[in-house]
Amino acid sequence: MITVFRWDCTNRTGGLVAGGELPATAAAVSGEDVLWIDLSDPTPEEEHRVLEEFLHVHALTLEDMTRPRRMPQEGAHLPKVEEFPDYLLAIVNPLPIGLAQAMAKTPPSPNGEPQVDPIQGLQAKHRPQLSAVLTRHILITYHLQPLDCVNEVAAHLGKHIEKVRRGPDYLFHLILDAMVDDYAPVVDRVSALLDGLERAVFRDPSPKQLAHLLRLKRLVSRMRKTLILEREVLARLMRGEFELVNEHEIAYYRNVYDHLVRYTELIESAREMVSDLMQTHLAAASNRLNRVMKYLTTISTIVLPMSLIAGVYGMNFRKNMPELDWEWGYPFALGLMACTGLGSYLLFRFRGWL
Repeated sequence: MITVFRWDCTNRTGGLVAGGELPATAAAVSGEDVLWIDLSDPTPEEEHRVLEEFLHVHALTLEDMTRPRRMPQEGAHLPKVEEFPDYLLAIVNPLPIGLAQAMAKTPPSPNGEPQVDPIQGLQAKHRPQLSAVLTRHILITYHLQPLDCVNEVAAHLGKHIEKVRRGPDYLFHLILDAMVDDYAPVVDRVSALLDGLERAVFRDPSPKQLAHLLRLKRLVSRMRKTLILEREVLARLMRGEFELVNEHEIAYYRNVYDHLVRYTELIESAREMVSDLMQTHLAAASNRLNRVMKYLTTISTIVLPMSLIAGVYGMNFRKNMPELDWEWGYPFALGLMACTGLGSYLLFRFRGWL
């Protein structure tokens, strides 16, 4: 589907273009007019119309943008920014639609297990890809899945269409800002899950908790990799490295970069916390096993002299064991076993082994 927002600088009007109609070519966009063309799960004909007829992009650009459709088993392209003679290509990996809202609204379970599983949506084969092509007057966004950040900016422009006139670089900043803000509830929820798991690990470590920690570790590792690469993209955009990013808009990109750096640091802290919790879980499980083994060893040691006494008097050598015919032999044997057991127990208590 093609969605077009256009700002007519001559008449100082703009809005959503009905039917997604476009000029014949990008060169036909006159004066200071600005267009935002959003391709959401486009058909091959729509791709050809926009990316070859309207604005002919390099074959490598088209290959990177359409990678999720051509190679679904490989997944989304990693974030990057690349400059061409006539345009700027940027690729980022937003969160799946609805994930941030679901993570923000759904409380964690009492044992720290996530009731909304973000891992499936953040797997390499399912991670969304947002590709953007910027020129002086045109912004083209391409994505196969619906994205919260694109929908949010489109809704915002529906109420403040005059912002389109500020140019493609400003529009792209709005999309990046919405995309980065979506990470906030996910990062907060990861921290809450880790806090819950930390309490559960110290209270009663179990194999199920270790499985949760391994899943969170995979989630945090994927988010960290994505955020670091997107941070590099924002760093290049805010340094004034590209002519198509106006110097007046660099401050806005710097603001988005600051937010992204904060979330990256939080995810880095979460990664360290996951590793520490895994080590703590293994240590706690080992300590619990040691306590169990200590109790079993103590019981075996207390029972051992009793078994020895029972074994000696169970040999039935009557000629050499007068106690067998003694009237008090049986009570004597039981008393002796009780005394040795009690003596062993008191010795262990005295030495501090129990």
